[in-house]
Amino acid sequence: MDSTILPTGRDPQEDRVHKAARVGVSALIPTQKVLRHSVRGQVLEALRAALVDGELVPGEIYSGPALGERFGVSATPVREAMQQLALEGAVECLPNRGFRVLERTPRALAELAEVRALIEVPVMLRLARTVPAGTWSALRPAAAATAEAAAAGDLAGYAEADRAFHREVLALDGNDQLVQVAEELHRRSQWPVPGAPRIRRADLVADAAEHAALLEALIVGNLPVVESLVREHFAGSAA
Repeated sequence: MDSTILPTGRDPQEDRVHKAARVGVSALIPTQKVLRHSVRGQVLEALRAALVDGELVPGEIYSGPALGERFGVSATPVREAMQQLALEGAVECLPNRGFRVLERTPRALAELAEVRALIEVPVMLRLARTVPAGTWSALRPAAAATAEAAAAGDLAGYAEADRAFHREVLALDGNDQLVQVAEELHRRSQWPVPGAPRIRRADLVADAAEHAALLEALIVGNLPVVESLVREHFAGSAA
């Protein structure tokens, strides 16, 4: 096996698996084997991307062995990854059958948006009062990453970049538990609703623009604009 390491420090084969995860489970070629180390983590990443992309269809049942064949691994790491998704509320375990992807409702998304606002708005307002402008400016690359994924129409990539941006903002508060809870709520809010039209590239671009606008408001300490942008972002976020 070629042991060349990319400049990022990642193995070339791992990068290919990561790329496959970004385009969904259906794009994984059965002959493409994932690395034996951290197999569960790679499979979990791919399944999460497939949920966001709609490749794992709400209401459908998927078996560990069948998905294992698609990934080129045994059913064990797939089942382990699915069990993690069950803990996150994405799927339910069906004994001797597999895993059913849970169906979402617009009401559930609205409730998630409300809870996220209750948690993040006060934190961002507090940070806007105390964090120096230079620190906020350092987050511009994170906002730019969401814009790049949006421009490419990469839904799974956008979801990942979106979470990363919010994670970096909230991390400035220094509360690890807050970051973890907010990340979990954010991830749940990114799962699609059955029957809803696929998110368009224009929707992603508009959502990413809100990140840039929020960052500029935080830099200048404009609290009313910060609060307005965050609430609107949660209410109509594409991811």
